Amino acid sequence: MTRIGVILGSTRPGRNGEKVARWVMDAVSRRDDAEFELIDLADYPLPHLDEPLPPSMGQYSNPHTHQWAATIAAFDGFIFVTPEYNHSTSGVLKNAIDYLFAEWNNKAVGFVSYGGVGGARAAEHLRLIAGELQMADVRQQVALSLLTEFENFSVFKPGDYNLAALDILLDQVIAWSAALAPLRQPAAAAAH
Repeated sequence: MTRIGVILGSTRPGRNGEKVARWVMDAVSRRDDAEFELIDLADYPLPHLDEPLPPSMGQYSNPHTHQWAATIAAFDGFIFVTPEYNHSTSGVLKNAIDYLFAEWNNKAVGFVSYGGVGGARAAEHLRLIAGELQMADVRQQVALSLLTEFENFSVFKPGDYNLAALDILLDQVIAWSAALAPLRQPAAAAAH
């Protein structure tokens, strides 16, 4: 069964991302075509990147990096739930991404973003990062506006039309994750 990690990319107190991630997890609970697991970056308190060697070398030295690498390696694809901070993604999500390399390769990724313009600019930056990590970013995006989908910028009340967009995103991430599986198998075999 295809395994998809839903990465909650904010750790701020009172974060809107927690409500958005719960909404995504509620939607995926009604599906049986993949397994989904929430990966909350608050549960992985990674310091600013502190590995002495580039992640592309795969020679991690810190226990927190090994734990993070094992978590990410266990998934076939991802959905990043990202805020938009200063026209980009959150620093904590970027830092978590930068820790690893091979664990991201040949996996699909989709974006559920939120912010003043739906988090669109954060997702665009993440698409560039995904390309460098040999991830396949799907076309569909769920862009949630703080102006229309959040009452008083904090109470999450998504319009029903967002569910249709989320279902398309999920279909694409699952399909691409499965299609990329043959590319991941040689890497997994070499690691053992």
